[in-house]
Amino acid sequence: MPLAMNKSVFITCAVTGSGGTQDRSPHVPRSPQQIAESAIAAAKAGAAVVHCHVRDPETGAPSRRLDLYREVTDRIRDADVDVVLNLTAGMGGDMIFGPTDSPLPLTEGTDMVGAAERVAHIAECLPEICTLDCGTMNFAEADYVMTNTPGMLTAMGQMMTDLGVKPEIEAFDTGHLWYAKHLVESGVLDAPALLQLCMGVPWGAPDDLNTFMAMVNNVPKDWTFSAFALGRNQMAYVAASVLAGGNVRVGLEDNLWLDKGVLAENWQLVERAHDIIENMGARVIGPAEVREQLGLVKRAPK
Repeated sequence: MPLAMNKSVFITCAVTGSGGTQDRSPHVPRSPQQIAESAIAAAKAGAAVVHCHVRDPETGAPSRRLDLYREVTDRIRDADVDVVLNLTAGMGGDMIFGPTDSPLPLTEGTDMVGAAERVAHIAECLPEICTLDCGTMNFAEADYVMTNTPGMLTAMGQMMTDLGVKPEIEAFDTGHLWYAKHLVESGVLDAPALLQLCMGVPWGAPDDLNTFMAMVNNVPKDWTFSAFALGRNQMAYVAASVLAGGNVRVGLEDNLWLDKGVLAENWQLVERAHDIIENMGARVIGPAEVREQLGLVKRAPK
């Protein structure tokens, strides 16, 4: 497929994530106040979308607590800057197996709940966008499986559609994109869809350009996509995604470093992505244009 560079690009900032990064950088926000303040600073630096997880304020461990999501949502909505709110719905599907000679019962850290509980904070906070991790995957650690069965994805996707929240489909590998297209074709998700290509996440799609373009070439023409890569390749994929016709994601969920030996803040990563995009001859768009493009409606909680 010939490349068609995107000339009007939106930046998503993935503010904190749920990985074990809380003790690797003092800039990874933990409390709802810290997460919201980091998201607001990212918006002021040029992010049109902020993607938020929540963490236990004391330990930094990932959390699904409704009160934490509620506080993050309220603080961002009350801020003096406009931004599209994107909440994760990726929690609640974690299986951690025991030793290879005795994998059951599942061990500490397993967090498996039903579809309604996995999207309870989405129903409570009604963000404009929420994520839908579109497949099961061996995820980094030896015995951890990120579990998203077809039945679970159908149930969660239908709940998101019924709530009027736009799913951002997270495709960590080629089969995830294949199933995402099935969800749209079957009417569970509305068309055109919003897609995030997640590159270089062990053990999904590697972040080489051949794999990336294989995924890009399978994105339906009327869909909107973004892409990111982890760590040192984060900024390279800002350029790669724009060149391939997509939008971009940066942030501390995916990368802690601004330069070698220099820990980043979210707003700095957004600012650098902004510069790359404009130096390529493209334009960075704001939240109002994103809402128009994606058919989003900004709304307060019910």
